[in-house]
Amino acid sequence: MILRSAILRRPQLARDSVAVCLQCLSKASRAAATRSFAVSRFQRSSAADEHSGIPTALQKEYFFSRDPVRNRSKEGVLSSLSAARGNHTRTIQNGMTTTEGIASSTSSLNTREQERPHRRRKRLKEEAKANADEEQLPPDASARLSAVSATLPTSSLRRKVAAYLALAKPRLSVLILLSTTSAYGLYPISTLLSLDPSIVQLPTLSTSTLTFLYLTAGTFISCASANTFNMFFEPKYDALMQRTRNRPLVRGLVSNRGALIFAVLSGIVGVGLLYVGTNPTVSALSAANIILYGFVYTPMKRIHVINTWVGAIVGAIPPMMGWVAAAGQTATTGHDTWKDMLFSEESIGGWILASMLFAWQFPHFNSLSHLIKDQYKLAGHKMMCWVNPARNARVALRYSILMFPISVAFWWYGYVNDWFLVSSGLANGWMVKQAFVFWKHQGAKGSARGLFWASVWQLPIFLIGGLATKKGVWDGLWRRIVGEPDEEVDELYDEEEEIIPRSRGNIVPIPVQTKA
Repeated sequence: MILRSAILRRPQLARDSVAVCLQCLSKASRAAATRSFAVSRFQRSSAADEHSGIPTALQKEYFFSRDPVRNRSKEGVLSSLSAARGNHTRTIQNGMTTTEGIASSTSSLNTREQERPHRRRKRLKEEAKANADEEQLPPDASARLSAVSATLPTSSLRRKVAAYLALAKPRLSVLILLSTTSAYGLYPISTLLSLDPSIVQLPTLSTSTLTFLYLTAGTFISCASANTFNMFFEPKYDALMQRTRNRPLVRGLVSNRGALIFAVLSGIVGVGLLYVGTNPTVSALSAANIILYGFVYTPMKRIHVINTWVGAIVGAIPPMMGWVAAAGQTATTGHDTWKDMLFSEESIGGWILASMLFAWQFPHFNSLSHLIKDQYKLAGHKMMCWVNPARNARVALRYSILMFPISVAFWWYGYVNDWFLVSSGLANGWMVKQAFVFWKHQGAKGSARGLFWASVWQLPIFLIGGLATKKGVWDGLWRRIVGEPDEEVDELYDEEEEIIPRSRGNIVPIPVQTKA
């Protein structure tokens, strides 16, 4: 049909059309139609491939690399298609048409067609590894909550709840809450986390449980306030980083005014709960942490690398809050001021736990920041991971080694038993090993990711191991299992009376008979 219409448009051929054989005319028209259809189909597929970003060679090589006989039979068609593509593809540059690059792409296409499937898979794997970024972290909880919120209707209550919960950085807040409540449980009070019912008094246990609930709620809400202030001051910088560009303020899920109101109200509520339910010293520490994280650490990220040490102080305050909250349970008239709770002999354990969290921040954050150092550099944040990578690795290794004496000190002062040295030693040893590899390879060869995950597991092992090996926790349970009598009910003698335990726990004094 195409050939016939072209012939009829030309007068000289129209006059001689009678002399043309009808059979030859039909064959020529079918060949022209087939060639036109093949060229147009190839152009459409090429345009679709270019639009989708998938190279044509990668789509066709699977089908043309398995059967050599079929490959040889298709060489003529494939070469004609490549020629048609070269004839019909034009690139306009400086007012002139050019077809540079067609020959090279055609040759590479033919070369990849002859590649075996296993070699192709190996080559693609190596190319993906070479072209990919250093390491890609999974999206955090805030990004996931923002994605969920964006899919919900605008007027939905769940949309607003998910967006405001994303402002709180729930995963980070839970980690801080773990360090706070663990320190509260590690304080050496027999009525806290004791498994011996004979020494637990109901009024004291109820009071400590209520204080624990106030501490948990107040700490989480205070963390939400600090994290919201952090997002409120840097949405334009968060938009430049792949890790933070899905935060609620960047995506417009929450307005700046709404975020500010949420940060202020959550700060007031969180600090207020700690003031009412624990003691004023804990609430003051929480307020100081909000100011330090939101108004000091956040702007300092764009000024100097010392911001990492400021952030480590922010991470060290929560365990001190838990320790001081537990100390308030035994506060007396001479032990109720902030100086007594922070700088007395009973506060040594709190400082040890705070030192552990301070040291832990460096291997954790330095490895994390190394994974996304290009993003920090693009956003303009002054982080050691790109300002001084060698120092970044040295600091991570230095503070990982420091965790050994900190753990020994916690055992030395009698807060835990000997098994704590085993659990903490294994966790710290794993951390130091990964930190050494991180320092040796300067974050390359997957060492940054290895140190990051070692730090993620090291802290829970240290804290939970401390709770499991706390002195006095298992004593009452062990005595009941083996049937040993309690020390408090042993037989006591004096000059006048003999106290003997009777059945049902009654203690009856019996006079002692003396000889005349």
